[in-house]
Amino acid sequence: MMIDTLVEGLTSPLGLTIVLGVSGLTAILLVLTGDRNKVVDPYSKVRAARENAGRGAAARRLSRETEQNDLQKKLDRYKKFLEPASKEDKEAARMEMIQAGYYGKTAVRDFHAAKFVLGMAGLLIGLLLLLFLPGGEDRSMLMMALPVMVPTLVGYYIPIYWINKRKAERQEQISRGFPDALDMLLICAEAGQSLDQAIARVAKELSAGYPALAEEMETVALETKAGKDRFEVLKSFGERCGNADIRSFVTVMIQSATYGTSVSDALRVYAAEMRDKRVTLAEEKANVLPTKLTLGTMMFTVPPLLIILVGPSVAGMMEVFSSGSVTP
Repeated sequence: MMIDTLVEGLTSPLGLTIVLGVSGLTAILLVLTGDRNKVVDPYSKVRAARENAGRGAAARRLSRETEQNDLQKKLDRYKKFLEPASKEDKEAARMEMIQAGYYGKTAVRDFHAAKFVLGMAGLLIGLLLLLFLPGGEDRSMLMMALPVMVPTLVGYYIPIYWINKRKAERQEQISRGFPDALDMLLICAEAGQSLDQAIARVAKELSAGYPALAEEMETVALETKAGKDRFEVLKSFGERCGNADIRSFVTVMIQSATYGTSVSDALRVYAAEMRDKRVTLAEEKANVLPTKLTLGTMMFTVPPLLIILVGPSVAGMMEVFSSGSVTP
């Protein structure tokens, strides 16, 4: 019975259209992912035998790196379609991925590839749903388009939602951990350490509680140790975090180094301001609580109270009216 239904659906005009569409999409995917100019390497069998003979973690790591390199080579051919065209858009997309925690040089390309692949998968799922849903050709155009468009849009927007979610979580974690980081930086500076040593030590101490902020500060320490200009490193730190307080901190540090003022004094003043700001934010949240609780109080307290107070009166009135209507 199921086979007969499937055959009837495939032989109908709608089924033939869906089959042709799926075949066309499959052909396009094969053309995009296939390597038409691939040259057979005469030593490929020898390398494959060596890889199969290798054992342990080193061989598995080599295999994973080879697979990743093959995938990146396939994506390199289509980077015009998987990356923004202009340099400004590419830098903006690159910064979005960094703020979400993805530092790889192919992160933007992988992001657009994930959107394309998941969108195509949603389209195929929608076509299959359209084939097996009852109703056939009697459905309206809207009812035929919805089963196809909804999975396609869901698959396309899943990577966007994930990146935005990761970015918001990292920025929230950085905002919560920055006042503590300032206090520790002040302690390290007053103990006689330089700013670079203080940042490296604070990054190590923050790794357990605030890993996102610790990762950014460790990046600052490593870039400074590698010889990059300190001002450029601090500016990049503020841009990567995407936090107004950190950008202000970077400006304070740059001005302190430019004019030769004490770093400890600048850190002490800015740390005190951040502590006051944290207290102010906590007070704001505490003051908002009564307003948020009002709706819950009205929904879960007032109706039972009215039932208790007014319920007996309403029942008595109903009895009086019913007895009056029955009496001749």
